[in-house]
Amino acid sequence: MKKIFNIAVLSFIAFSSIHCSDERFDILPNDQDSPENIYSSEANFRVMMDGAYDAFKGSGYYSGDTGSSIILGDVLADNLILNPKGRQTNTVAYQWSYSPQSSDVTALYGGAYTVISRANSILDNISRVPYTDVMKNIEAEAKAVRAIAHFDIARAYAKIPTQSGDAPTSLGIAYVTHFDPEAKPSRDATVTETYNKIIKDLEDALVNINTTNGTVGRLNKTSVLGFLSRVYLYKGDYTKAVEYGEQCISSSSSSMVGGKENFVNVWRDGSDDGELFTILNSNLASDNVTVGVAYNQDVRGIRSEYSVNFDLFTKYTGNDVRKEAYVLTANTGDIPYNHVIKYRSRLGTNVRQVVDVKFLRGSEVYLNVAEAYMKSGTNPTRALELLNALRSQRYISYPTPGTETGAALLNAIYEERRLELAFENDRFWTIKRLGQAVVRSNFGSAVDGTGGDQPEGALKTLPANNFRFVLPIPQDAINLNPNIVQNPNY
Repeated sequence: MKKIFNIAVLSFIAFSSIHCSDERFDILPNDQDSPENIYSSEANFRVMMDGAYDAFKGSGYYSGDTGSSIILGDVLADNLILNPKGRQTNTVAYQWSYSPQSSDVTALYGGAYTVISRANSILDNISRVPYTDVMKNIEAEAKAVRAIAHFDIARAYAKIPTQSGDAPTSLGIAYVTHFDPEAKPSRDATVTETYNKIIKDLEDALVNINTTNGTVGRLNKTSVLGFLSRVYLYKGDYTKAVEYGEQCISSSSSSMVGGKENFVNVWRDGSDDGELFTILNSNLASDNVTVGVAYNQDVRGIRSEYSVNFDLFTKYTGNDVRKEAYVLTANTGDIPYNHVIKYRSRLGTNVRQVVDVKFLRGSEVYLNVAEAYMKSGTNPTRALELLNALRSQRYISYPTPGTETGAALLNAIYEERRLELAFENDRFWTIKRLGQAVVRSNFGSAVDGTGGDQPEGALKTLPANNFRFVLPIPQDAINLNPNIVQNPNY
């Protein structure tokens, strides 16, 4: 059976095989799994909604070692360098040599549409029970999940509106809003249409979603506001990015950037400080989804597929709590490397690579709003205030706030974004939306940047607006649905 798919057929798994993360997600027996039986109570809708969240961990979205989104935005960019002691996974992505037939960078396409199919199965059946406040909230969660997954597809498999002058009118993606096994959807005529649909789903969700939903593993009003700040920043509507981002920031009585005293433990699942939406991997007995294996495994110490590029490594000062949280200098065999450890382990267990995925954090919202203020030219004072608020919680000693202005301030926001969101599937998409080139350093993989160990003829630069900034649609998807047009030059 082919891995990729008639998009709608994937939603059948919502009825028959949800993999769940704890006892909240128990489902009905297989002999009772028709839509009429499953969608018969608020409690069952809750089960199905939690199953939609759970889908982010499967089908290549955030699991596995090849094509996982957890490394995609960094391996395509300049934050990582191929480690010669690793297994050479994701090298097709690293070398920008992907094609419609390669699976190394295309797992996101199938994984995201799986998430969408589960959300759509809920939305299509929402009228089966009374439309109570509980059901309004579930409907809002499903719309937000659908929007988020479509956004991830759009920024990877289409142009980003701010990327170039022609980007807004270039080809969008297939925005799927119903479960129909026979459907063969076409791509939106323009990227603008796609982004408008994403925004409509998020804004519709904002109306009825609960202020809180009991856990960082479920969306709520604050996290939807945060996602709106992200999407509007990508769209280039900086006024709206500020509007929703500031609402997100003000929705919390305390700073949502996360305190420096808790920061290391956030990445060991010992704290949720600063998390707005998280893909839970909380039950080791039933989940055990190895989200971090794309970066490294424990073999004769720690064995990494990619090391931290020395250019980035040197930007983390000894005063920066992120250095301890993100990077471990340790041996592979008898050779030391700088390893990414964001996803290596949680407190209190020896199980490796099984941690929660921090999908959206408050610090990103601060950076989104600060950048939007600068791009719109409306409030550079507030932009600096937000940047300094983040800095004050990342440096152990931060006695003197920054005083940058103008272009220096905007560049400082970009620099802090790279440091803060490294290894969180952001870097490549930020370079892409800014219309810049990927320019990798000439360092080797060793702890001091030496080594000379990169493949012969390894590419160092992906020119701005090169066609490979838009990933190829998997050929399997086009074979099943000829209405899905391939991206140019593939």
